[in-house]
Amino acid sequence: MRRNPYYLLFRDLLGGLLITLKTLFRKPVTVEYPRERVKVYPSFRGRHALVRDPETGDARCVACLKCVQVCPSRCIDVKYEIDEKTGARIMTQYNIEALRCIYCGYCEEVCPVGAIVLTEYFEYSVRTREEAFFDKEKLLKNWDEFIAKYTEKVYTNKFWNLKGIPDVLKPAPKRKQLEVPVKRG
Repeated sequence: MRRNPYYLLFRDLLGGLLITLKTLFRKPVTVEYPRERVKVYPSFRGRHALVRDPETGDARCVACLKCVQVCPSRCIDVKYEIDEKTGARIMTQYNIEALRCIYCGYCEEVCPVGAIVLTEYFEYSVRTREEAFFDKEKLLKNWDEFIAKYTEKVYTNKFWNLKGIPDVLKPAPKRKQLEVPVKRG
């Protein structure tokens, strides 16, 4: 028994039209954004921010450069100076080029002191490349804007202490729970 060579073409065409007909009567999956708000899930990673230390008022960063080393897109640049008295590193510049960032969150996970955060803030846009370049002051300002809308009394990022890793395997600063008290002004 020999089939017509147009049989396969007709069958595929009919199958495609059937799929189109089915999806024609389904509810659309798109969201009309300005009118309908998108639900932001807890695992969302948005605009970058440097966590402000409530005691000193400056960034928590200790210039360990782990975020720079782990960043796959190489969008983080940190400059530091050595304190002559204590020998500790003091961060002087912290720059993130947001257009190069892939928002993977590795910087957040690797930071031993919880200095960098990818906030849940997603409604930001820029018109020039310079606006997408975050320096230390902009990153601290981003933190202030984010924490002002935060409703809890203490901020704890779920990526600072990953579940499933025993405390003995964590570095010393991450063994204790990293929390930032929220000051209301």
